[in-house]
Amino acid sequence: MELSRKIEEFVKSYYNRLPFSGAVLIKGEQTRYEGEFGLANRSEQIAITSRTRFGMASGCKIFTSVAICQLVEKGLLTFDTHLKDCLPISFPHFHPDITIHHLLTHTSGIPDYFDEEVMSDFEELWKAVPMYSIRSPYDFLPMFQDNPMKFEPGKKFSYSNAGFILLGLIVEKVSGMSFPDYVKEHIFRACDMSDSGYFRMDQLPERTALGYIDSDEDHTWKTNIYSVPIVGGPDGGAFTTVLDLDKFWNGLWDGKLLNKEYRERLLTPHENSKNDLYYGYGVWILKKEDEIYKFFIFGFDPGVRMHSSVNVKLKTQTHILSNIEQNVVPIVMEVDKLFSS
Repeated sequence: MELSRKIEEFVKSYYNRLPFSGAVLIKGEQTRYEGEFGLANRSEQIAITSRTRFGMASGCKIFTSVAICQLVEKGLLTFDTHLKDCLPISFPHFHPDITIHHLLTHTSGIPDYFDEEVMSDFEELWKAVPMYSIRSPYDFLPMFQDNPMKFEPGKKFSYSNAGFILLGLIVEKVSGMSFPDYVKEHIFRACDMSDSGYFRMDQLPERTALGYIDSDEDHTWKTNIYSVPIVGGPDGGAFTTVLDLDKFWNGLWDGKLLNKEYRERLLTPHENSKNDLYYGYGVWILKKEDEIYKFFIFGFDPGVRMHSSVNVKLKTQTHILSNIEQNVVPIVMEVDKLFSS
């Protein structure tokens, strides 16, 4: 109870441009804390609850990676399968040696439609391509398929949203299902994640938080409906709850999604990003003293911030979903500090 009180006090006092708005679920061996803060809908004054659905942004790349690993486990692909052998699509400047592994680990060298190394404003994309035209993974292709490579496959780590678009297209090609339907059937349903899905921004279901973009200049706000694709893709944009995130990680550990061999492959620190930070397949991995400290996913879009982690050293889970543009990492760091003290 004392630990839960300290977590709640910190979140309530945390102020980074705005008071925190979102849902929090913290689990330890002897502790469980659920916190709900702020409004899911400001106009209607609807409060956030633990069952409120939030956008995940890039946090859902792990679903794409699990889907690919499932297909490999079934013998329908290998991690060494070449991209050129997977899709009947022309990529005139892509290197022929790009593999599934390269795409999963951001080492393919393909051009990105939104290169986070040089771009910062996601909304700028939709000046040339209307966000309402992005309804499937194929709709992303014109934004990068004819562009030159950034580097040869395997040469370095460079975060690539386009790489996960291609992985989603491979899932569709191999499974014969649309990407959202595949994830719903083989991941969400398998883990009983009944509140998760790839929802249209103009058809959001009940209990879905609107994402808010607040202006520091004139102290106004707007929702993010015109700032992100109308339907999220394999690189980001699913909706979930903190309770469903808990179900996902538990399902992954319990073998509901992958057997032990492929779960370990997913969670292997394949590529070093910087210092003690590594990347597996769709998941970030933090090491301390050359040992794995935690696995985590995070995402940020206009009006979206999220972080979900399993700390293997502290034996805790931390799930944070927010519908405002506010850094949630300080909350994560404080939780780790409280559990380690």
